[in-house]
Amino acid sequence: MPPVARRDTTTQDPYAWLEKRDASDVIAYLEEENRYTEAWLSENQDRREQLFEEIRGRIRETDLSLPSVWGEWLYYRRTEAGAEYPRFYRCTRPASGLVTEEASEQLLLDLNLLAGDGFLQLGEFAISPDHQWLAYSLDRQGDELYQLFLKRLDDGHTVELPLQRADGSLTWAADSRTLFAVSMDESSRPSTLWRLRPGEAPVQRYHEPDQRFLVHVGRSSSEAWLMLSVDSKNTSEVRVLPADRPDDEWMLMAPREDRHEYHVDHGPQGLLIRSNDRGENFCLYSCPPETPERANWTLVVEQDPQRTLEDFSVQRSGLLLHYREQGLVTLEVRPTNGTSYPVKMPDAVYSLHVTGGEEYQSPVIRLRYESLNRPAEIRALDIATGEQTVLRQTPVEGPFDPADYAVLREWATAPDGTRVPISLVARPAAFDSPAPLYLYGYGAYGASMDPWFSHARLSLLDRGWIFAIAHVRGGGDMGEAWYQAGKMEHKHNTFDDFIACAEYLLAQQLTTQDRLVIAGGSAGGLLVGNVVNQRPELFAAAVADVPFVDVWNTMNNPDLPLTIGEYEEWGDPNDPEVAERIRSYAPYEQVREQNYPALFVTAGYHDMRVQYWEAAKWVAKLRYLKTDRNPLLLRTQMSAGHGGSSGRYQAIRELAEEYSFLLAVLDQREA
Repeated sequence: MPPVARRDTTTQDPYAWLEKRDASDVIAYLEEENRYTEAWLSENQDRREQLFEEIRGRIRETDLSLPSVWGEWLYYRRTEAGAEYPRFYRCTRPASGLVTEEASEQLLLDLNLLAGDGFLQLGEFAISPDHQWLAYSLDRQGDELYQLFLKRLDDGHTVELPLQRADGSLTWAADSRTLFAVSMDESSRPSTLWRLRPGEAPVQRYHEPDQRFLVHVGRSSSEAWLMLSVDSKNTSEVRVLPADRPDDEWMLMAPREDRHEYHVDHGPQGLLIRSNDRGENFCLYSCPPETPERANWTLVVEQDPQRTLEDFSVQRSGLLLHYREQGLVTLEVRPTNGTSYPVKMPDAVYSLHVTGGEEYQSPVIRLRYESLNRPAEIRALDIATGEQTVLRQTPVEGPFDPADYAVLREWATAPDGTRVPISLVARPAAFDSPAPLYLYGYGAYGASMDPWFSHARLSLLDRGWIFAIAHVRGGGDMGEAWYQAGKMEHKHNTFDDFIACAEYLLAQQLTTQDRLVIAGGSAGGLLVGNVVNQRPELFAAAVADVPFVDVWNTMNNPDLPLTIGEYEEWGDPNDPEVAERIRSYAPYEQVREQNYPALFVTAGYHDMRVQYWEAAKWVAKLRYLKTDRNPLLLRTQMSAGHGGSSGRYQAIRELAEEYSFLLAVLDQREA
C-alpha cells in the first residue's frame, strides 16, 4: 500500500508539518516513501540495472578532456573507469599543444579522495596568474554552502580559507596573492564581497542590502580587469577594478536603474557593455576603462528588432556577437582586422556556445556544438579566416551513427496564435506511426532549452521512442520578448504553450495519449504540475524533478532562501492581484479530485533552491485527492541538493530509475 501522510486539519495547509526539517516524523515519512518507490519498481519489471549498464556502456569511462592552454601549461581532466569524479592535472606545454604519453604531468586535485562515500560538488577551480596556487571550493552536502581552499602547487600544502557561508566563487587578482570571494546571507543570497589573502582575516569590500540583488565577481577576458556585478532579475549594476590594483576602490559604471540590464567585459576595444537601454533586444557599447561612467559609453552595435543580442565574446583578435534568432544561436564574428561574417553550422537544429580553453591572445576561439543526434564537438574557429577545425568529439561507445536518428523542427500554435517551436529526435521509423513520446519543458528565467545530445536518451530512442523539447514562452528560446511573454502576468502562456505542443503532437499522430509522457525539473516541475492539473487526460505519465510546485506558500515566505529576489520573476504576493494570479496556477494549491497520470517525483533533502517539502507535500495531497489507481512515486535523495547526486555513476542510476518507471507504466497501459 502507498504511504498515507498525516493531514493536520487544524491548519490552513494540512501538510505544512512536512516543512519541519530533521523532525523524526518527517524523516520517517520520506523514508517510507522511498521504500514504497523501491518496492514498486522492484515489482514492476524493474529495468534499472539493465538501463544503467546500457547507459554506462555508451560512455568512455577512462578518458582525457581537451586541454586548456594557459602560458607554459596545459590543464586537463582525466576520468577513469569506476571513479565517480574526475582528477585534474597539468603538464608543461609541448610544441604540439597536445598531452602525450611522455608528458610529465602533475596531479592538481583528486575529487575521489576528497569525496569518500559522501556528496561532493566542486564549485570553483582557479589557478593563480603565476601558476603557483590553486584556489578551489567544495560543497559537501548539496546545500550550495562551500568551503574554500588554497593549495600551494609546488608542495601540495593546502589550507582552508576562513570565510563562512561562501557561495563557492573565487577570483584571482593579478598579484597571485589576492582572491575575491562572495558570502551568502541567511536567505542563501550571495550578498557580500570579501578580499582574501593567506594568513589575513577576510576584508569586506562590498555588501548589498537589497534582498532582490545578487552579488557576483569575475575577471575580464583580457584578465586585465575585475568586474563586480550586482543583479536582480531585471536590473544590473557593475563596478570595475584594475586586476593589478586589488586594494583600489571599485569604479561604478552605471547606477542601478529599474529594468536596465547590462553586463561588461574588456578587450582591445576597451570596456564592452551589452545593454537593453535602447530596447529589449540589447545593443553594445564601448568605453575607456579608466572612465567607465555611462556618459562615456559609445554605441558600437545598435539593437536589432529581429533578433536578440544574447551575449558577446572577446579575444584580442576579434569580437563575437551571440544572437538568438528563430530559436537558435547564431554567431557574427568581427575580426580586429577584417570583415564581419556569420558562423555556419551543419545542422538545422543545434546548440552552439562559445567555450573556454584558449588564451586571450590566441588567434582562435573554441565553440561547443551539438544537436539532438550529434554528440558535443569542440571546434576551433580561426577568427581571422572563419575556418573551423573539430578538436574533439564526445565519444559514444558501441554501435552509434548520428545518421540513424532523424531531427525535426515542428511548430505548434498556442491559443493566442503564437507559433511555438518543438525540437524532436527519433529513429526515422518512429515518425511513421504513433510512438511513445517524451516531451520536455522548462519555460522560466529566460533560460533557453537548446537541443542537446544525451547518451542516456539513446536507451529510449533505440526502443522506438520520440524525444521532444517544447520551447515554450518564459524561456529565452526565441529571444528576450519570448521570455517577457511568459513571466509575471503572462505566466499562463508557458502552460498554454506546453499544452498546445502536446495537442499538436497528438494531432499529428506522432503519439497517443496513452503513450505521451512529459517531464520537467525545478521551474519546469511547476510547468508539469500545472498542466497535469489542467489537462491530466492528455498524458500517460509525468516526471517532476525537484519541482517548484508549492510556489504559493514559498512566495509568501520571505524567510526562505531567495524568495524576495524571485518577486521579479513571479510577482510580489503582497499585491492582491498578483496573489490571486499566483494562486490560480500554483500546482499544490490547485490539486483536486480527478484522475491524474502516473507520476514520478524527486526531491533533494538539502536543496536550498526548491525545498524538499514542495515535492513531499504535493505528493501527499495528490495521494489524498486523486481518484485513479495510477502509480505515484516520490524519491527523496537524502544526501543531495538541487542537482541530484554528485557522482557520475550515481547520476546515471537516477536516470535509469526514471526510465524504468516510464517503461513500466507504458508496458502496463499496453498490456
